[in-house]
Amino acid sequence: MDHGTVNPQMKLEDQGIKGLGYVYYNYSEEELQKAAIDNGEGVEGKGGTFLATTGKHTGRSPKDKFVVRTPSVEDTIWWENNPPMEPSKFDALYDDMLAHMEGGSYYVSDLFGGADPTHRLDVRVVTELAWHGLFIRHLLRRPEVDELANFAPDFTIINCPTFKADPDKHGCRSETVIALNFDRKLILIGGTEYAGENKKSVFTLLNYLLPEKGIMPMHCSANHAPGNPVDTAIFFGLSGTGKTTLSADPSRILIGDDEHGWSERGTFNFEGGCYAKTIGLDPEAEPEIYATCSMPHTVIENMVFDPDTKELDFNDDSLTANMRCAYPLHYISNASESALGGHPKNIIMLTCDAFGVLPPISRLTPAQAMYHFLSGFTSKVAGTERGVTEPEPTFSTCFGAPFMPRRPEAYGDLLRQKIASHGATCWLVNTGWTGGAYGTGSRMPIKATRALLAAALDQSLVENHFRKDPNFGFEVPMTCEGVDDQLLNPRETWADKDAYDAQAAKLVEMFSDNFEKYVPYIDEDVKAAAIG
Repeated sequence: MDHGTVNPQMKLEDQGIKGLGYVYYNYSEEELQKAAIDNGEGVEGKGGTFLATTGKHTGRSPKDKFVVRTPSVEDTIWWENNPPMEPSKFDALYDDMLAHMEGGSYYVSDLFGGADPTHRLDVRVVTELAWHGLFIRHLLRRPEVDELANFAPDFTIINCPTFKADPDKHGCRSETVIALNFDRKLILIGGTEYAGENKKSVFTLLNYLLPEKGIMPMHCSANHAPGNPVDTAIFFGLSGTGKTTLSADPSRILIGDDEHGWSERGTFNFEGGCYAKTIGLDPEAEPEIYATCSMPHTVIENMVFDPDTKELDFNDDSLTANMRCAYPLHYISNASESALGGHPKNIIMLTCDAFGVLPPISRLTPAQAMYHFLSGFTSKVAGTERGVTEPEPTFSTCFGAPFMPRRPEAYGDLLRQKIASHGATCWLVNTGWTGGAYGTGSRMPIKATRALLAAALDQSLVENHFRKDPNFGFEVPMTCEGVDDQLLNPRETWADKDAYDAQAAKLVEMFSDNFEKYVPYIDEDVKAAAIG
């Protein structure tokens, strides 16, 4: 039995998805949250939030993600990074999942991936859990009611957490599976309640489809100057580098915090909301994100809370350190209504260097920018994962390897072309350690990082004198108003200069070893920019 608003010519039956029980189309946030509570999927929190836990899966399952190996994508998928699934195995998976779903209640959300109508992807998300429908309504872009009457999905995602895959029968690794079939325009997700799989599946789709149109898909946040979208900045960065925090600058307009495209018209957000980490969230340092944790229909995921008062504990990571909140973009007061910006004037690549070697900010040439983009460096620190007792480098190419279906050079070349066409200035910003490595030094002062970014964005930093870094070859400003000059030269912040030199040599070697795999695919000037 069908409920809700839907294109009468594009119900699930019209897509061959039959035999379900109740199907709820395009329910509102209020309706989805009520259904989730009635179904026992979670509870209502303070301010009308929704509190959910996701069981054993409290993060993505990248090793359980597969791309169906069909002739149309055979030569364009980066198979070393995207394990293949045979078409016959996918067909069996699809049939078995639909058989498992028979008679059950499902929630259908018809949404847009992309704020630019010219380049958006129309996505239908079918979810077993009502709160997954609420989540994806926050994270993707919501059509107007009259647009739903003619909505026809480009791709359909079916997410059924109670379905358990059979590795032998379905060609996967475990009971958990995320399978992308570009020919059938389907994504199947089973065996995990982690909501982030929904949004990252759409990001993966866009990462494959948009480069064919000359559009650069980016794992980045973005903002622009008030009243001046031409002054747009983008912030690449892996988890924990400050991508969300630094782009949420109250003096600038937030375009988005995670996923964007760079087209011939400029920058556009893929999403309609934010999915922010909440561990250690500080009401003074990040007041607006903190405020969303008590706003209606915000999804609070895997946070410990008082069962009586529903008070959240932002420091208890006993469920996971990956606790999060998902909310619509308009909950942030300085968010852009259009989610559109100009061509990036500044490109910031964020890294958290736990080795204490990198300067707090450096200016990159286009070739160096491609080098650091392909490297995608940050670092894990002791205590973040079992067995990590000292800083470990993490190289995630394009600052988002798990979501990159094409080879890294495809994205690197696109970025390079965009920089050349539009003259963006590129910066590498270290939000990690200074005065020593993790355990000895201290975290880079957030005030200094903000001051350096402000100077970079208003062009005053460009007017300063620069020195060439002896280890990495990029340019480092020698002074910046409001920042201790010594901080700009990391070697000077170390008490033991020989120890710094040894640590720097070690990090340079790590970069060089990691980059070897890209050397056969890059131009000579990027090779020249390589370290080591």
